[in-house]
Amino acid sequence: MPSGMHLFILALCIAVVEASWFHPWTKESKCPGSDSYIHAKCQIEVISSKTCAEVAEEIEARVSGQSRGAWEDPHNRGTYTMTSTPTPELLEFSRLTGDGKYTDKLTFHLEGRSDNRCALYGCSESQVTSIKDFSTNCCNLRMLYCGADKGCRNVKHELEAEELEVDKSLGAGMDWDACFPLLHN
Repeated sequence: MPSGMHLFILALCIAVVEASWFHPWTKESKCPGSDSYIHAKCQIEVISSKTCAEVAEEIEARVSGQSRGAWEDPHNRGTYTMTSTPTPELLEFSRLTGDGKYTDKLTFHLEGRSDNRCALYGCSESQVTSIKDFSTNCCNLRMLYCGADKGCRNVKHELEAEELEVDKSLGAGMDWDACFPLLHN
């Protein structure tokens, strides 16, 4: 039977975890959700110099290009799958890790700007109990919009994107170099 001190420490740990999960995320981003109460996640707000139609077309081309060798996920060769019919404002995916062990869900909300640029609000969430994700959730998102300036391969359009905000759960990472482990090993 746990002592009073053990219960206090457990309650404190739960409070810290809950605080990290429920802090104010980017308001425009809607996350896909997870059946796991404790899980890693990352939200990103990005502005692209391209229109939302061009951004969506490039992201979709990367995902569909995996099967014909036109594009490969540089982050451990994961496999992205479109999970719903894309709309001009919403793209939804899952990503299976390269080793086939884990699946994450991710969404992008696209918002056109008056200057023909596109704002992207992305969210990626682990679907299993996890805290430390070694930057995987941020990389899941980044690999779909990054441009040649970051070492990414474009399929249809050269995307240039500036990250305005990155928000992650406690323990999740956001290291760009972690997105390209094959280049750093």
